[in-house]
Amino acid sequence: MTTTLITGANKGIGFEAARRLVAAGHTVYIGARDAERGRLAAERLGARFVLLDVTDDATVDAAVKTIAADGGVDVLVNNAGIETRTEDNGVPTAETVTADQMRNTFETNVFGVVRVIHAFLPLLRRSAAPVVVNVSSGLASLTSLSDPDHPAHFYPGIAYPTSKTAVNMLTVQFAKAFPDMRINSVEPGFTRTDLNGNTGTQTVEQGAEIVVRMAQLAPDGPTGGFFDVNGPLPW
Repeated sequence: MTTTLITGANKGIGFEAARRLVAAGHTVYIGARDAERGRLAAERLGARFVLLDVTDDATVDAAVKTIAADGGVDVLVNNAGIETRTEDNGVPTAETVTADQMRNTFETNVFGVVRVIHAFLPLLRRSAAPVVVNVSSGLASLTSLSDPDHPAHFYPGIAYPTSKTAVNMLTVQFAKAFPDMRINSVEPGFTRTDLNGNTGTQTVEQGAEIVVRMAQLAPDGPTGGFFDVNGPLPW
């Protein structure tokens, strides 16, 4: 039996990925910082709930102890993420972005990923087929955003894409450090979720597809890469 932890899984892409992986036979832990919402989500799916705020050491450490006591973990999906917005619900641009906005975004999207991977490394290393999926974004691609012919080129935000580019670097470096693990970044696509005010152009079912696929990688699968549903993406 494969055991999977998904952070930020009480709604959106994380919830749908959890649903699909439960259906595929995984024992799934829904990590959520809101206990009530997390428990309700887990009950709906036949999953297990674990209180986990990626910005808080105490909840992460407690989640490790809980999951270790139940037998460990094989797959970690770092899904929890935020997009910091301005008072008028816009995104911080090159003209307006502040250090505090960057720090707030990085606390969840980058430092949260490091915190959770670091905490769960001992459990992952005991697994026969450990997998880490870091949910990134097409906006993380330096190649795409610097190409005037690419749609992403015109996105003006600073904090969110920068944080996801950092996540991609974490993927590369962790994959090199732990060659026995399959560690990859994924781009779900512009999906209708609370993160973007439900302005996305695809469903959560579509967005979760690459997450679910990469969460089920075999030990001979790719590692240290950046993928969407169509294959590898440029960094």
